[in-house]
Formats: sequence, C-alpha cells, structure tokens
Amino acid sequence: MTPQTTFLIMAPVASGRLEALRALLGRMTLEPGYADPENALVPFGAFDRLHVARFFVVEVGTWREIEAHGVAAEPYPPHLAFLGDIDGDRESFLAELAERAGDGLRRIFAHCEGFDPDADLLAWMRAQNVREAANYVNMRGRTVRQVHEEAALRRALRERLPLLAAEHGTGDATRLHDGLAAHVRDEQGAGRLPLTPEAPTPPARAVAEAAEKVGVPLALLLAAPLVLVAAPFFLAYLRRLERTDPEVLPRPEDARTARLGTFEGHDVTNPFSAAGDLKPGLFRRSIATVALFLLNYASRHIYGRGYLTRVQTIHFARWVFLDDKRRVMFCSNYDGALEAYMDDFINKVAWGLNLVFSNGVGYPSTRYLIKGGAEQETKFKRYLRNRQQPTEVWYKAYPGLTAFDLAENARIRQGLERRPSGEAAIRQWLARI
Repeated sequence: MTPQTTFLIMAPVASGRLEALRALLGRMTLEPGYADPENALVPFGAFDRLHVARFFVVEVGTWREIEAHGVAAEPYPPHLAFLGDIDGDRESFLAELAERAGDGLRRIFAHCEGFDPDADLLAWMRAQNVREAANYVNMRGRTVRQVHEEAALRRALRERLPLLAAEHGTGDATRLHDGLAAHVRDEQGAGRLPLTPEAPTPPARAVAEAAEKVGVPLALLLAAPLVLVAAPFFLAYLRRLERTDPEVLPRPEDARTARLGTFEGHDVTNPFSAAGDLKPGLFRRSIATVALFLLNYASRHIYGRGYLTRVQTIHFARWVFLDDKRRVMFCSNYDGALEAYMDDFINKVAWGLNLVFSNGVGYPSTRYLIKGGAEQETKFKRYLRNRQQPTEVWYKAYPGLTAFDLAENARIRQGLERRPSGEAAIRQWLARI
C-alpha cells in the first residue's frame, strides 16, 4: 500500500507583519477559511497526492494560565503553520511544492522571521518542518487517486443501475451485478473509469513497520517488572498532583466564539486546530511523551482501518510538541459540526482524551489520569474552545465526501471486483449503491 505522510512547516511571524499575513491568506479562500483549490499562491488542487492542508496562525492566548502553577509565564510569539497530509514520502512532496508553488510560498513565508526570499526555499521548508509526536490516518493506504476513482465508480453504477433494472427487472440480483460489471469493463476499456490497483508497500517502510509492530510490545513486556515496582509511587505522586493542579476554565468570549464559527461549516468535513501549554515539570512532560508515543503506535498498528477507538468521523489527526515540549498542538479533520465532534469523543473515548490532554494547563480535574476530565462536558468544551485556533485556509481534495462515504465507496468497489456470495449478499451490495 502507499503510506500516508505529514508535513508541518512552522516559523514565527515577523514583528509587525501579522495583519498583512492574514490579509494575504484571506486571498487564498472562497469563503472565510475555505480554500480556493486554484488560488494563485498555492493551487492545492494541482497536487494530486495532497489529501488535506491548511495555513493558520498559532496564537497561544492561554499562555498566562501557567501562572496558576506558580510558574512565570512566557509568551509564545505568533507562528505561521502550514501543514498537510499526503500520499507517499514527505521529501519528494516538499520538492514538488517548492517547484510548482515556489513564488506563492515565498510571498507567504516572507512574513516570517529569518526568511530570505532569495534563499533555497526547499532547504528552508525542510529546516522548519516539525515532526509529529502522534499521527492518525482514517484508512492507511487509501490514496487521493483511489478516493476519486471510487467516487466516480459509485456515480457510474448509480446511473447505470436504474437502466438495468428497467430492462431486466429486479428479480435476479446476480444478473444486475453482472450487468454492472460489464458496464464498468466497457467504461474502463474506453478510458473513462480507471480503477488503479493498490501499489505495494515500499520495502523499507514494510520492514520498519514490522520491526516497530513487534519491537514495542516486546520492549513493554521486558519493562513490565520495573513498571509494576514503580506503579504505586507513580500513582501516589500522580494523585497528589491531580488534587492540587488548578482548573483554569474561563467562559470563552462570545466574540471569539463567533469568529471561530465563521471558519467552520463550509463542507461536510471541518478542520480543528488547538494549542496550549503543558503543566510544568518533567513528570507531566514525560506522561505526555509516553502517552503520545503509545497513541502513535496504536494509530499505526491497531487503528487506522476506519476508526480511532470507537470514533469513525476523523479523516486525519496529529499531535505535535512545540517549544521544546512546553506546549502541544492538536490538529484534525473531522466530519460534522464541532459540537457533535466533541460529544463523540466525550461519549466514546473520554479516557483517551484525559491520557493526553489532562497534562495541559487548566484541564478539568482527573482521577488516576483517565477518570473525570473530559467527562465533565461543559468544562472540557471550555478548555478546547479557549485553545482553538482559527484555520485561515483549509483545503480538502474531495469535498462533500465523509469518512463513511469513502468506506462505502471502497466496499462497493470490492463487491464489484469480487462478486458477493449468494443472492442476499448481492442485494446488500446493490443497496449500497
């Protein structure tokens, strides 16, 4: 399969250039936050390996809240973030970006500290790329090409099926399936309906993933005796912190919430971006590091087949450490409205949210790291809203398609290429169309 990769180019915004940068980013959109795929600066639609991408300014407006822990607050200057999820390797895609959108990227990055428009753009982007601590892909190996081809297949079948039913009736499901298969073969022969076979996994990637899949559980098994000895001391110290860590949960300002809303709801899918401080001390930083390491492992070897625990509406998500692990940023692409998205997580995987986010300053109080926290719905939503970042420019390669749609389209293709066994199974397949 073709692996998916991410990129995240981040750089501080130069003094006095923030508003000019925002105005420039606004010229890339059709509506607030919703990218024009053919915009003159970075024509996202010209990159056939790009699933989703966004430009936004990271402003950690909650940076003073760490003072509640008795620690001097240090502001995080505004940073420009440009991130995306792609098919294949990062290096070749960044090279393609520099070659095909170099002039526009130079105009954008000219608003960042230390950027020289005459310097090597590709080398600068490589230097500014921030690796994720954890990354989730809804369906690993599903390419942009596959998404478009399978959506076109479903449209073709949907148009053809009523004609076949009118001609032959609906009594013989096998005959309908055979008629649809013949129609697709004719369309493929004419070059109008390609269905590209899945590419093999690059050998080096396959070996690395196999080693990781086995190596991490083995390392955890070997460490188990030490973990058991340390567990009582860990839990005692954790509860001591949980009882004293302050909750800092002011009500989000109405004007800010309204502004955030202008960047949402332009498609069936939405972007979400949030950033905030980690609680001070090596203990909390270590918990966050281990939690994200395990989350990344689970996303690669347990999930990544259409669901993250029980949540099935996320296309891509990532967690990134910033500022020498003093801060964390979370970015996702999800189906539906933000309220429903938060409710989905609260109802299905509150413990998972707590494992990571409870290490953030101001988070609702937890018990032994997994209880409480996000289960306190109002408090949790305040916590997220106060850290949410407006996404000035957001692109999706297949607007109008949800994660459920992508899964259904893949099942339809599978049922076409390998006819289901039995009349009842064929009728279930026909109903998907």
